[in-house]
Formats: sequence, C-alpha cells, structure tokens
Amino acid sequence: MKKIFVCVKQVPDTETKIKFLADGSGVDPQGVKWILNPYDEYAVEEAVKFKEKNPGSQVTVITLGPKPRAAEVLRTALAMGADEGIVINSLPEVDAYSAAKALAKAIQTEGADLILTGKLAIDDNGSSVGPMIAEFLKIPHVSVVSKIEYQDSKVIVERDVDGGAKEVFEVTSPCLLTTNKGLNTPRYASLPGIMKAKKKVLKELEQNQLGVEA
Repeated sequence: MKKIFVCVKQVPDTETKIKFLADGSGVDPQGVKWILNPYDEYAVEEAVKFKEKNPGSQVTVITLGPKPRAAEVLRTALAMGADEGIVINSLPEVDAYSAAKALAKAIQTEGADLILTGKLAIDDNGSSVGPMIAEFLKIPHVSVVSKIEYQDSKVIVERDVDGGAKEVFEVTSPCLLTTNKGLNTPRYASLPGIMKAKKKVLKELEQNQLGVEA
C-alpha cells in the first residue's frame, strides 16, 4: 500500500460559544473556532505512522467545506505529518450523501490503496459518510476499528463489540476503515511541522466540478 487518503471534517471547538442562526437552520459561523474532528485525529496519526514505517508511501488529507476554515483544518493534519491536502470548496452545510459522493469522486480521480476517517463527527454524531464513500467506490469497509495490522495487499483489523468481545476482519486493499479511540495516541504537531504545513500548497476543487450539486 502506497497511497493513503484520510478524510477529515471541520467541527466547532467544544469551548466555542455556539449561536444558532435566527431562522434556526444551523449554527451561526461568526466567531466559531473550527478544529480537526477529534476522531479524525486517530485516522491522521495512523496514516502518518504507516508512512514512517513504509518509506515511499504518501498520505493525503482531504476535506469538504468553505475554503478558509477547511484549509486551516487541513494544515493541522499536515503539521502532524501528512504530505498533501485537498480542499473541496463547498457551502457551509452539505448533507452526508452529497459530501460522501464528492469525497469519493475526488479520491477516485487520485487513486487510493487505503482510506481512513474517524468513526463519527462530534458536531452531529454522524457516522455515515465513511461507509457511503466506500459504497460509492465499491470497496470493502470496516467501521469503528481499534487495531490495524498491515500485510502486503490486505489488512487485519479488530474492533470492540458489546460485552467486551472483539471482532476480527481480513480486508483486501483498496478498502476504507473508520477509526476509534484506542487505535493510537495522536501526536501534537511540532513547531517545525507547523512551519512546514504553512508553506505547503493545497490542491483546490469545487464541489460542482465533481458533478455534485452545491
């Protein structure tokens, strides 16, 4: 496996005071600090760890959202050690189906051996985007993974289930995995990493370029 994609989402910082729009249609973005979805941090860390152990592999982080906040979150992932970032510029609110379709089309164009993303987003507790990306790409997927073992063109994954039991799956590449707590300990971005991330050029796409209505 050489090409790893990590799908990440921008979510409001839990310490931000949230205000809703007057019509109740969503969160007022003014004054909101956006951060990398915490569950996606496990996905980024796992991808970077794999790259460090497998020279020549590449980690690409991709996100969908309004460019300013999306770019800021991507640079957090780049500072952790990802190689490149892709922003799919979109409206602030995009339904899960459209988001998954746009992300899948962008990944399909680039090609990926492994796709990682967090098990859910903390802002809406949504957990459907990852599996839907896999369905659009017609590749196998396993959700809520707590352990990954890499073996050539396949992965052995483990996940916790009710009652303290564990399930083990063998999945061929390309595949998609959603990451859970306990998989690893996400690193803090180093100062050199932050400085390098600021200089990296992000690839930009428009949602409608991918054939997905905004």
